[in-house]
Amino acid sequence: MTTAVRTRMRPSTASQRLRNLSRPQLPTSAIAGRSLLYAILIVLAMIYIAPFLVQVATSFKTDVEAATNPISLLPQTWSTSAYERLFLNSDFPIWFQNSAIVTVFVTLGRVFFNSLAGYALARLHFRGRNVIFALLIAVMSVPGVVLLIPKFLVINQLGIYDTYVAMIVPLLTDAAGVFIMKNFFESIPASVEEQARIDGAGNFRVFWSIVLPMARPALVTIIILSFQGSWNELSHFIVATQSPELTTLTKGVASLASGQLSQGTQYPLKLAAAAIMTIPVAVMFFIFQKRIMNTTDGAVKE
Repeated sequence: MTTAVRTRMRPSTASQRLRNLSRPQLPTSAIAGRSLLYAILIVLAMIYIAPFLVQVATSFKTDVEAATNPISLLPQTWSTSAYERLFLNSDFPIWFQNSAIVTVFVTLGRVFFNSLAGYALARLHFRGRNVIFALLIAVMSVPGVVLLIPKFLVINQLGIYDTYVAMIVPLLTDAAGVFIMKNFFESIPASVEEQARIDGAGNFRVFWSIVLPMARPALVTIIILSFQGSWNELSHFIVATQSPELTTLTKGVASLASGQLSQGTQYPLKLAAAAIMTIPVAVMFFIFQKRIMNTTDGAVKE
């Protein structure tokens, strides 16, 4: 039986040796270069992630330990008092609620209006289309801070200052999202829509029932970018509201970090707020990271 087993194993062993011999052997210099590259990337990754690790670790420290040993990654005494104070003795739940409301409405609005505008620029032929697209590109190149004062004047003139409307409506569309949707719709052959038009479907019916379902990769991209952008938005909310009841997470955490809320050097409390603020965006990214649209993905071939 032993001989039979050895006989059966010989072909696989021989084929394994042949495969090993057929594999190209990397020169020593290439192996060393690759190892050095990996080492550099690991060091850079650790440098990038170190502040976040310090943030999370410090949020579980006491105020005294955070002041005396601020950068240690392992608290000597694990404490959740910062999180308890944050939820029970501060306006943090209100900040979180306001950010959630704005983010949901802005994300849904951008998915609809960006795709609608992108389809109009990609498929509809009307006077001034090229001018509108040129203005769209121009807006993308303008820093957002430049538009803060004009945005405040418009909001104030419309009488919607310090309301949810002022927080949400100006963010319902963005130039980058329209640009992404336009490029994706242009990658879809026009022949896909011709049959629906022959059957009597109008522009909106073609857009809603035929084209939009095919744009799922682009829509996922818009959802991710819109969620992240509206959740992390700060400058717009500074010029759109002033009431404490409408404070968002970004405004609240910024005030907390700057000491405007009389929190002094309570680093665990401040970093606990910052840590919680990063969770929704991190979860959203990890769920959809494989579905973020590549410029060549989802293209339909005729």
